[in-house]
Amino acid sequence: MKEKKLSASYREISKDRFPSKVEISFYDSFSDEHDDSKKQTLYYEKTQWTIGGEEKGLRYGENPGQPAALYRLINGNLQLGDVHTIEPGQYLASDIELIQSGKHPGKTNITDVDNALNILRYFDENPCAVIVKHNNPCGVALGNDIADAYRKADLADRIAAFGGAITLNKPVTKEAAEEIAAHYCEVVAAPEYEEGTLAILTKKKNLRIMRIGNMDKLSDFIGKRVIDAKSLIDGGIIFQWSYVPKVRTPEDFLPARTEYKGKIYEVKRQPTAGEAGDLIFGWLVESGITSNSVIYVKDGVTIGIGTGEQDRVGVAEIARDKAYRKMADRLSWVRWKTSWHTLEDPDKRKEIEREVESVKGGLQGAAMISDAFFPFRDGIEVGLKEGVQAVIQPGGSLRDFESIEACNDFGAAMVFTGQRSFKH
Repeated sequence: MKEKKLSASYREISKDRFPSKVEISFYDSFSDEHDDSKKQTLYYEKTQWTIGGEEKGLRYGENPGQPAALYRLINGNLQLGDVHTIEPGQYLASDIELIQSGKHPGKTNITDVDNALNILRYFDENPCAVIVKHNNPCGVALGNDIADAYRKADLADRIAAFGGAITLNKPVTKEAAEEIAAHYCEVVAAPEYEEGTLAILTKKKNLRIMRIGNMDKLSDFIGKRVIDAKSLIDGGIIFQWSYVPKVRTPEDFLPARTEYKGKIYEVKRQPTAGEAGDLIFGWLVESGITSNSVIYVKDGVTIGIGTGEQDRVGVAEIARDKAYRKMADRLSWVRWKTSWHTLEDPDKRKEIEREVESVKGGLQGAAMISDAFFPFRDGIEVGLKEGVQAVIQPGGSLRDFESIEACNDFGAAMVFTGQRSFKH
C-alpha cells in the first residue's frame, strides 16, 4: 500500500464545483412561485482571489475534503415583517482584500475573522484586538493603541492564540507588526497597514494577510440584521434573523429585581462606573461566544472564557480555572519568556503560584458575564467566591432571588439585560 503523509491533506485544495452565482428567493406561498411581484430574492456572487496567476476561491471547508465556496451579497433587500436585511454591497469578510495568501484561506479562516468583526463592531472608538480560534475568541482587549490592545489580547490566552486569527480595528503599526510577527498565527486582518509593516509581516510566508477597507464603517453594522441559515442533516434549513444585543450602554441595564412567593428581592449595590464599563464590554464580547458560556473580564480585557458547555456551573468553573492557568502562564512568559507548562525552576513556580493565588487568578474585582440566566445560586457563586464584584446576566429564572441573595451576601453588584445571548 502506498503511504501518504497525513500532513499532505492540509495542503490539498478541494475542487470547487460551486456555481459563480446564487439566488435565494422567499415566497409567501407556492402559488406565488412565478409571480415576481410576490417574491423577494437575494443575489450572491462567488468571491475569488488571484493567487499565483489563477482565480481561486476557498481552499476547502471546515475540513480537507469538504469543498466550499464564499459568496458576497450583491443585490436584494429582504423584508420579513418589520425587519430588513442588511443592504447589499457593504462588504466585510465576504470580500476581503488578500494582500498575502499564505496557503490561501479556507472556510474557518473567513468565519474566524467574521466572528471577530461581529465583536469589533461595538468598539470602534477604542483600539481593540480580537483573537479567534475555532470561531470563539480566546482573547479580546481594549488598549491605549493597537499594539497595546494586541499584546493584552494575546497574553489573555497565549496558548490558545497560537495559530489563531488576529483581527484589529485600527491600522497595523510597526510596533504591532513586530509583536504579531513574533508569534505564530494563521491570519491577520486590519483596516490598513502602515508603511513598513508589510515588510515585517510578509516574512511569515504562510501568514494570510487581509485588508478590510470597510472596517472604518464597522459601527454602521450595529443593530443591522442578516439572514442566518443552518442546514440540517436531511437537507432542511433553519432561517433566523441574526442576533442583536439590546444592552449596549449602562443606561440599558435593567435592575436585578424579582418577586418570589410575594416577597421582593433586589440587589443592594449598583455597579461603579468602572464595573459598568467591564459589564458592557463583556456582554458585547459575549455575543460572539458559543453558548453555554460564562466569561470573566477586568479592565477591558478577557481573563477567563468558558464556551460551549452543557451546564452553567461547569462552564463558570472552566472559565475560573482558565483564569488561574492563563495568569500563571502570562507571568511566566512576561518574566522569563518561558511557558508555565515548561517552567522547571521550583522557586520560580512557587513564586508565581503564590502571586496567582493572592489575587485569585485576577478574578478579584472582575466582572462575570453569563449568556443566560443562572437557574440556581451555585453557578454565580463560582465567581463570587473568587472575588467577582459585578455580574451581568439576562435574568428571568424562576429562582432569580437566589442569584440576588448571593450577590448581596458577597457585596457584589448585578444587573439584568432581559435578553439571552445564545450562539449555537
